[in-house]
Amino acid sequence: MAGETVLVTGGSGYIGSWCVVTLLQKGYVVRTTVRDLRREAEVRVAIGKEIDPGNRLSFHAVNLLSDTSWDTATQGCDYVLHVASPLAVPAPRNPEDLIKPAREGAVRAVTAAIKAGVKRVVLTSSVAATSRTPGGSWTADETVWTDASDPKVGAYPRSKTLAERAAWEAIKNSSRRTTLATVNPSLVVGPILSPDFSGSLQVISRLLSGRVPGLPRLGFCFVDVRDVVDLHLRAMTEPEAAGQRFIASGDFAWMGDIAALLRARLGPQASRVPTRKVPDLMVRLVGLFDKELGSVVPSLGQRRIFSSAKAQTMLGWRPRPLEESVLDCARSLIAAGAV
Repeated sequence: MAGETVLVTGGSGYIGSWCVVTLLQKGYVVRTTVRDLRREAEVRVAIGKEIDPGNRLSFHAVNLLSDTSWDTATQGCDYVLHVASPLAVPAPRNPEDLIKPAREGAVRAVTAAIKAGVKRVVLTSSVAATSRTPGGSWTADETVWTDASDPKVGAYPRSKTLAERAAWEAIKNSSRRTTLATVNPSLVVGPILSPDFSGSLQVISRLLSGRVPGLPRLGFCFVDVRDVVDLHLRAMTEPEAAGQRFIASGDFAWMGDIAALLRARLGPQASRVPTRKVPDLMVRLVGLFDKELGSVVPSLGQRRIFSSAKAQTMLGWRPRPLEESVLDCARSLIAAGAV
């Protein structure tokens, strides 16, 4: 890896910033993109909490909706981690506000990488692109594709599905050597590097701040951000990862389980974490006024499992214990004054 250069798009984001940190720790030269170069100093401070990048980190201004600067950013790179993608919680009124930048950004990143002769692109997708029908409980793996034409599928799952399909199509239509792999994380938690953290941490932050009407029957498959990055790097370098999708997911847990863990391990710092359960009807009513809560109402009572067996078998990847991820996440949110 000495001297190899990796472009990480979306270096100011939650997963992107941890990708930058980990790559620097492993000796790579890293380029990263931000929409506005005025954010460079802020991102450098966040990265500097974990490692001094020295002269191995540079920044490029790139927009998912513009062709400008993509060729410059990718030229001379060995790999591209395309992490940047819009995340809106709740969903926007116009689904295209999510779909267009996600899909066009994926195509621009892959196309520029192909043109630059990059060895491999790793696209950050989501289990939102590997989900079965919106109703009921189920288990899914990488062979499953979300049906983006289903009117019950929300804007975010549609955006991730269409973006990933567009990336695969761009690779398929290329005659060059660049290969593609995708990483499809479930709900990402873990420590934060800056107050500008992902909406995926809302489960933990809402519980700690007491901003939930008790404990609804909501459950999720969780995965640590550091493990998501580890899978990106394995998918980037392992020959057998070319042309493959990999789900990054750990254990399933109900919100009640997470709340009990926080109260048991954090003591007074978890004093606002609710203890009472709330009926589905109340959650649906509150969801009419709280759009963030309303966006997950269709998942009430559903146990939806995403299998990471492929990543574990093919790449030797292992997710860390859920307890470690949740507690590290909670403590970092508290330390940053984010709750």
